[in-house]
Amino acid sequence: MTGFGVAGFEDEQMMIQVEVRSLNSKFLDLSIRSPRQFSDKEHEIRTLVQSILDRGKVNVSIEFVPKGSQNLPVTINQALFKTYFEEYRNLAEMVGEKPTDLFKLALQSPNVINSIPMEREETEDWNQTKLVLEQALKMCDGFRKDEGASLYSKLEENVFVIRSAFERVKQEEPIRKERIKQRIRNHFDQWMDENSFDANRFEQELIYYFEKLDITEELVRLETHLDYFLKSLKEENSQGKKLGFISQEIGREINTIGSKANDAEIQKHVILMKDELEKIKEQSLNVL
Repeated sequence: MTGFGVAGFEDEQMMIQVEVRSLNSKFLDLSIRSPRQFSDKEHEIRTLVQSILDRGKVNVSIEFVPKGSQNLPVTINQALFKTYFEEYRNLAEMVGEKPTDLFKLALQSPNVINSIPMEREETEDWNQTKLVLEQALKMCDGFRKDEGASLYSKLEENVFVIRSAFERVKQEEPIRKERIKQRIRNHFDQWMDENSFDANRFEQELIYYFEKLDITEELVRLETHLDYFLKSLKEENSQGKKLGFISQEIGREINTIGSKANDAEIQKHVILMKDELEKIKEQSLNVL
């Protein structure tokens, strides 16, 4: 599920800015961008992220700027800069071009400017940065919870639509059976006038035919799955995968009902249930 959180801290010693973004993912897929001085904290950052966000495609960006130092956070290789500058000027003269922007070009050349870590108390810096990171993660988690509340209502609405179509199928089922019986009677009366037949054999075939077209069990299982889906939706802690599995079972029953019913009126409701189920499957990926 998507989420966003940002937090910051600033005093006379340092300025910290942390940004956390998350997208849908079945597992924790973490990307960290942090200063070099915190490169050994990746495992601790990962543990903290997983304890709050659990899973998702998460991007964590940490900016740390120390204050109060008279030294630059970079080194400038003056000799290399001069060499680049003179070489670029010679090349310009060789081809008859005006030597414009040579200063900028030489300054941006490889290895002229190199960043260096500032000498500070790393423990104090990291402890404060960790607090800011935790704030940003909690803000991101709050964002996801707000989205989850909206998602909960949407999934309930989808299930309600499926259940409404399911009730219409139950109402149509006796009518469908009567239509089938009447059609068989009409064909049977016509066939009986023209042929002789084995009554016992005909009765066996008729029973087999009705059993093959009967959808009572599928309707019972579908209703059970819908109830279980709503029950699981109300539970806490990592129900996303379970909802996905239940959705598969719901889809299996809907498909079987459509296949066995072989009825135009029922098919209309089956199509509606399939459409809502696809929405549920898509949204279930957003549930932790």
